[in-house]
Amino acid sequence: MTRNAEIADLLEEYADLLSAQGVDYKPKVYERAAESIRDSPEAIEELAAEGPEAVQRIQDVGESISKKVVEAVETGTFEQLEDERKQMPVEMAELTSVEGVGPKTVGDLYRALDVRDLDDLEHAAREGRIREVSGFGEKTEQNILDGIQFARESQGRSLLGDARPVGEAALEFFEAIPEAGRCELAGSLRRWKPTIGDIDVLVGSDDRQAVIDAFTEWEEADEVIEAGTDKASVRSDGQRVDLRVVVPEEFGSAIQYFTGSKEHNIRLRNYAIDRGFKINEYGAFDVSELGSDGSSDSSDDVSEVEDPDSGQRVGDRVAGETEAGMYEAVGLPYIEPEMREDRGEIAAAADGDLPDLVEEGEIRGDLHLHTEWSDGGFSVAEMAEAAAEFGHDYISVADHATGPGMVGGVGLDDEELREQLAEIRAMADDLPITVFAGVEANIDRDGDISVSDDLLADLDCVVASPHSALEGDATDRIVAAIEHPSVDIVGHPSGRMIHQRPGVELDIDVVARAAADHGTALEVNSSPYRLDLWGSAVKQAVEEGATIAIDTDAHSPAEYEHVRYGVHTARRGWAQADDILNTRDADGVREFLD
Repeated sequence: MTRNAEIADLLEEYADLLSAQGVDYKPKVYERAAESIRDSPEAIEELAAEGPEAVQRIQDVGESISKKVVEAVETGTFEQLEDERKQMPVEMAELTSVEGVGPKTVGDLYRALDVRDLDDLEHAAREGRIREVSGFGEKTEQNILDGIQFARESQGRSLLGDARPVGEAALEFFEAIPEAGRCELAGSLRRWKPTIGDIDVLVGSDDRQAVIDAFTEWEEADEVIEAGTDKASVRSDGQRVDLRVVVPEEFGSAIQYFTGSKEHNIRLRNYAIDRGFKINEYGAFDVSELGSDGSSDSSDDVSEVEDPDSGQRVGDRVAGETEAGMYEAVGLPYIEPEMREDRGEIAAAADGDLPDLVEEGEIRGDLHLHTEWSDGGFSVAEMAEAAAEFGHDYISVADHATGPGMVGGVGLDDEELREQLAEIRAMADDLPITVFAGVEANIDRDGDISVSDDLLADLDCVVASPHSALEGDATDRIVAAIEHPSVDIVGHPSGRMIHQRPGVELDIDVVARAAADHGTALEVNSSPYRLDLWGSAVKQAVEEGATIAIDTDAHSPAEYEHVRYGVHTARRGWAQADDILNTRDADGVREFLD
């Protein structure tokens, strides 16, 4: 597979960023070059290996662009693109997927409203701020708002909770195929991102055709999209599953490369270059002894190999069989997939400061779940028994209280909450695990809690969550809830619902500092529809010293399984077991609550 499309995408992004900055003629030049490179029958990486002059053989590619292309092939980006990204740090492809939103519109909205991604755009449109920007109006704002949901759907990104089971079913299938050796999920699914594009699966095998043939016959495949000699794609349960088969000795380098993220790989690639190595999907190569023409400057008897990307000799292949070996080759410890987002993980690895990430098996209980008292489907006893079977040592019942955002009689008033409290206390000795009596109270627009203070003081565990007025900046109201003496956990702090609503805006640093100062935990809600807090916010919270609670918001026993999505979201935020409230035993949790 050539890298033509990848390089064309970079040139098109550069053209869009130039347009967004108000540059007139240059964007069209780069757009034409990108189109020609994408359509070229010659592999761009092979031309780049020969130098800029060879790249100029492609129509519409001149001297300046050819140099950028060579740099992009070698490093994954080019200097001018990175400069423009710094000038305008926006998700250009995401924003321009909205009908009527072009690069110039993106530039205008970034400068006026600091709109950087689709969530920012939706926030601004819903709050009526776009119509106030010069050149825009109410109709344009409404058209943008109408196009956002379609843009989200057209991007074809699935919830982690929908994609992960399909990916794991594919893994289980390959593990049963004799010809398939090592197999692993790759891409954003392996990094446990909240939403997933295609499901990427990598298999190491000496018999590629046998693996491809078996995959196209997979009983879970509803449709075979395409099949080649080393790649194939099928659709299963509405999800596209892309298979790539590599030789076993390249499995480690391939899984590192195809796991991403792109930004992490670029950072790692440049780190390797600075130390005399080249790394790509085929392995890690020691190029420190090679001259500029690719020949060895050393008289030592080394085994030089050719890079499949360029055909050039690139020195000793020093790693590639294992993923850990790819990092070891450049002097780094293994970096967990969830951390590979270019948020400082390479520097932390180099300094020996990587965290010991929390593991799924370290979660000992769930502090936010619902029963038939509110909108759950099972009794307190049934939820407790199911939690014990799941392996938990304790749960906290957090049925909804009445208040803003609760409709249809879902929430319990103070009298009903006292009845439930008495019931839980009365049955405590007959339950298989510790059950804390709690509530999920509502945080109103002003930060007040929708349960009386005297009742809150009597409950074991108070989760306070936003359910209404889910727009604008809510930092002050969330901080007010954190500072309430009876609030133990702030549940799903932004109130977001993935692909449905973006939730409120929060200054996470301010919220985290308040949580740390007042001994209030911030929740990672493990529901695949929420995953709130999200990875980068967890990282900020942990750095400020806040405690994290990983809960499922379960309404049925089956939803206890969702805890893994919360754990891996916390891992994306570099969280360790000591950062997590419910890695403690029941006595440790009780001490925190008291």
